[in-house]
Amino acid sequence: MKRIQVENRTDLKSEIPLEAPYSLFIDPSSACNFKCKFCMNDHIKDKQVMDFALYRSIIDSLDEFKSPIKTVRLYGFGEPLVNPKFAEMVAYAKRSPKVLSVDTTTNASLLNPRLNEEIIGSRIDRINISVEGVNSQQYMDFTGRQINFVEFVQNIEHLYSIRGDTVIFIKINGDRMTELDKKFFYTIFGDICDGLDIEYTMSCWYGLDIPKNEVIGVYGQPRESVNVCPYIFYSLMIQPSGEVSVCFLDWDKRMVIGDVRERSIKAVWDSDELKNFRIDMLNGVKNSICANCDQLRAGMPVNLDEHAAEILGRL
Repeated sequence: MKRIQVENRTDLKSEIPLEAPYSLFIDPSSACNFKCKFCMNDHIKDKQVMDFALYRSIIDSLDEFKSPIKTVRLYGFGEPLVNPKFAEMVAYAKRSPKVLSVDTTTNASLLNPRLNEEIIGSRIDRINISVEGVNSQQYMDFTGRQINFVEFVQNIEHLYSIRGDTVIFIKINGDRMTELDKKFFYTIFGDICDGLDIEYTMSCWYGLDIPKNEVIGVYGQPRESVNVCPYIFYSLMIQPSGEVSVCFLDWDKRMVIGDVRERSIKAVWDSDELKNFRIDMLNGVKNSICANCDQLRAGMPVNLDEHAAEILGRL
């Protein structure tokens, strides 16, 4: 089981332009309680937690779309559970007829039985858990935070035991693991999740010199480059501030094209700014960020390259 769906994908090339995004990333918090060595979070200058009133207005504005959003992804550049309203955010989105599913990715360090009950009670569809080691010392070395590893595992075990219909998926980075570590990972977490996988490093955070696996992609697949970014055709990222980025990897807001405090998500989705960005991409005109994006080499993106002219004719 992989973190992303690779089977039975929608035929994106035939659907563009989309009336509504497939995926809407909404970042509950750009603040994080870890300082992981591969992450850009420590470089974010203005860390914020999204205001719940702003979040409500975002979900309410989805009514302007004729089609529902397939997935609201409640994560971004920080730890989503730092936001004290996280479970309420999930529940509010789940009540919207314009949201089909909600998921998140978390380091799980803030889980406890009470919070577990709240999150599962919110009816979240999927929780991806990023594990950063197989013992307390590895956590200290990699995240800069001392955790009680036994308690950490127990909290995940409790979450899994009450999960109901929620899918619990656990992943870990394999580039820094020994074969023994990998065996420990499967032994510790194999029975307390619905799926787990060992993933690999890519340099997706532009402007930062972060080591990456030069041989294989994130999911262990061969690295294969695409020229046309598919993500800009089916997703948007909403920063905790309300600013809207064309890219879900836009950690320092270099690709902001709108602000939900000034206009709706649909207005941004239908904007000339986004349309022109897509046209440039299809014509092979990329800014320096997109031109060097490792996500397009290691992230298993949909390949639209051979269909660029066809898609361009429909925009």
